[in-house]
Amino acid sequence: MVIAETIEEFQKAKKGLKGSIGFVPTMGALHQGHLSLIQQAKKENDHLIVSIFVNPTQFLEGEDLDAYPRREEADRKICELAGVDILFMPTIGQMYEKDELCIGAPAIRGYILEGEKRPGHFDGMLQVVMKLLNLSGATRAYFGKKDAQQLALISQMVKNYFMDVQIVPCEIVRDEKGLALSSRNVYLSEEEKERALSLSRALKRATKMVMAGELDVETIKKEMMQILLETDSVEYIAIVDRAFNALEKVEIGNSIILVAAWVGKPRLIDNIWI
Repeated sequence: MVIAETIEEFQKAKKGLKGSIGFVPTMGALHQGHLSLIQQAKKENDHLIVSIFVNPTQFLEGEDLDAYPRREEADRKICELAGVDILFMPTIGQMYEKDELCIGAPAIRGYILEGEKRPGHFDGMLQVVMKLLNLSGATRAYFGKKDAQQLALISQMVKNYFMDVQIVPCEIVRDEKGLALSSRNVYLSEEEKERALSLSRALKRATKMVMAGELDVETIKKEMMQILLETDSVEYIAIVDRAFNALEKVEIGNSIILVAAWVGKPRLIDNIWI
């Protein structure tokens, strides 16, 4: 495995790759969810690139940039064992200069739900993802469905800018009790982990209601809220179509049910695609 820390090292290493390239961009602190993306990319491509970069432009003032978990040595070992060809670990100075062109998230879909709670977050996310996709020359890039709104906006960016890369959505990975895996889960105490399960329980309850024929969005959201009272604070419950338009009735095969809530220190998100 080649570890590249500069743009020049990365481009030199990439010249030796022939055939399709699978790319998994991450912010490190790799867990089984990341590993599932890496394994799928490895299986579906001739070569595999992983990046680790904690992107400062997608953190807002007061958020946990400095506290974001970092485990570089462990991450390197995980990538090596997973058969990664190139691990790209650039510095902020490599990725950004002082006076840059900026990419803006769409005015509507970029400023609802996660975008409403974290205004400007998606601008920074899209900026760095475009940089990484362009640098990687990837045939396919792999993103988890857990960050569903992020996934939708990246797909829109690729479409709007005519980028020659396939965005591959990957299923959410959960622990044995159903908690969606996240690097921020390390901040949860055992008691908080139990309460955090209310997110997946609320989503399961919503799924059962839909399967039983209940399609009214407000009815489903009220039922979910009763379960989510176990969290410290609920930021939103939303039911949207795959393009993130609000729905009054669930459209089977075209809906996503999303939740965001605080449990202890971390802010947790989860969703299910119906």
